[in-house]
Amino acid sequence: MFDYQFLIEVLVGGLLSGVMYSLVAIGFVLIYKTSGVLNFAQGAMLLFAALTFVSLVERAISFPLAFAITLAIMVVLGVSVERAVLRPLVNEPPITLFMATLGLSYVIEGAAQLLWGTQVHGLDIGISDVPLDIAGVFISRFDLFAATVAGSLVALFALFFRYTRTGLSFRAVADDPFAALAVGLRLPRVWASVWTASGIVALVAGLLWGARLGVQFSLSLVVLKALPVLVLGGFDSIAGAIIGGLLIGAIEKLAEVYVGPLFGGGIEAWAAYVVALVLLLVRPSGLFGQKLVERV
Repeated sequence: MFDYQFLIEVLVGGLLSGVMYSLVAIGFVLIYKTSGVLNFAQGAMLLFAALTFVSLVERAISFPLAFAITLAIMVVLGVSVERAVLRPLVNEPPITLFMATLGLSYVIEGAAQLLWGTQVHGLDIGISDVPLDIAGVFISRFDLFAATVAGSLVALFALFFRYTRTGLSFRAVADDPFAALAVGLRLPRVWASVWTASGIVALVAGLLWGARLGVQFSLSLVVLKALPVLVLGGFDSIAGAIIGGLLIGAIEKLAEVYVGPLFGGGIEAWAAYVVALVLLLVRPSGLFGQKLVERV
């Protein structure tokens, strides 16, 4: 007899993981929408934030103060990256910008190594991973907390970009940068704001993923989890990043539990990429991305 309760448990676990995938993906979308840059340095920024925070805490700095200091550092880092890398290359081909962010990722990782060393750190944010029994469905307390934090941040960004002056400027630049420039919007200021937001996303995602996996240099590879999300939802859609993350999280867990035994297990790591590859063949712009229309 099919166990529907277990199915719900697996599905909920996948959806909660998917919210964390969405948080990482949104860091990519913010930059890509306004500047057309696929910021491969997002993973290094995530690592740098987590490593900075845990190193400060280990030096007997309180949690709130360490968070505030790390937040300030990530804001400065985001603005510095925009001024030092993006602004001088703004009119260069996309591949040049991509290679610049790829090189930047190694620079940031090297800086983290020089500042804080290469040892692995445990990060305890005070949330145990003991399962929570809700109507017979066991849910990880940490996953529930992480999903709540990530979801709250996503909601705050959605409200910010919809109702604030800076948010409206962001949307205008994302829709048509030349028209935004023509009506007097200062693109460098908008880009600096977006890179700042990306730094904040990197901090929150770094703390959540660092608490789950440990703060180590392989943490920067978390960005690879965001790639299928971006392919599925679209590189230029915040809503797509959210829905894509939920779908990828659910697909990974369901595939591992129900399809994995047919292949000897271990398909969770690559099942999402199979889905992304199939979608690329059918709809390259993703489910919510804008289709590129060229006049000929």
